Amino acid sequence: MVKELAISTRGLTKQFDRQIAVHDVDLQVDVGEVYGLIGPNGAGKTTLIRMLATAEEPTLGEIHIYGDRLLRGQDNPNLKRQIGYLPDDFPLYDDLTVWDYLDYFARLYRLREPRRSQRLREVLELVQLSHKRHSQIATLSRGMKQRLSLARTIIHEPLLLLLDEPVSGLDPIARMQFREIIKVLQEAKMTILISSHVLSDLAELCTSVGIMELGYLVESASLQTLYRRLSRQQIILATLGELNTLRAELQNHPQVEDIEVLPETQQVKVYFSGNPEQGAHLLRSLIESGIPLTEFHPTQDDLETIFLKLGHQQAS
Repeated sequence: MVKELAISTRGLTKQFDRQIAVHDVDLQVDVGEVYGLIGPNGAGKTTLIRMLATAEEPTLGEIHIYGDRLLRGQDNPNLKRQIGYLPDDFPLYDDLTVWDYLDYFARLYRLREPRRSQRLREVLELVQLSHKRHSQIATLSRGMKQRLSLARTIIHEPLLLLLDEPVSGLDPIARMQFREIIKVLQEAKMTILISSHVLSDLAELCTSVGIMELGYLVESASLQTLYRRLSRQQIILATLGELNTLRAELQNHPQVEDIEVLPETQQVKVYFSGNPEQGAHLLRSLIESGIPLTEFHPTQDDLETIFLKLGHQQAS
């Protein structure tokens, strides 16, 4: 079965004077995905998102949103209604109350009563700001302001959400709250494209990721595919006995590729090429050999390690 595409671009290019910010990008995002866009500053992420959001016109190439082609030089009103765009620098109006701010944008999207007030109550509950509806925006914390910005972005019930660095500058609790809201939107079948420097957040949220370097989309794949292709499996072990005895026993197993003693601990990290059954066999044989294990914890390279590994591959 062919999956429906929420985003499809062909040869998408943006040039500013002599600088090419986005270079010949072919991007496909399935309906219902949470797609993470990662890359260093200046890689072209924001310019790409701005073109998808119709805030920036492409120099070359095509954009299709839910099958509708974005027409250059035109308003594209129907297509824009399907998009919710949260830039990293959208201003808030500090002297307005939370309710009046959202009501203003709901009116811009021509939501009529009684649906307008109902929708305001829905989004305020979703972003956990119902208790702040009569508060002035100036009195809100940074995390609350960001959640309010998200509420404004989804007030018109878009199908596609474009979030540019939405957790930038937030503390860990505010990031966690924002992450939980994104999960609710994902469960509601919204398609979400999100850029972030916080790769641990993306690893928890995303189904697929795209990696940008110098304007090029150098990698685009499901998270599972990336982990399978580039993440080395690891096992963390700890023992009450001698580390040298544990190391000697581990070296007898052909799936153990490398052994690294973690400094100032009784732990070792093993790079392991076997499958789960072979991992279970390794555990059983260590116990039968009399090794007093206190920890046996399979894990794998995280998204940050994979990103750095891909960067080294591109550079070499």
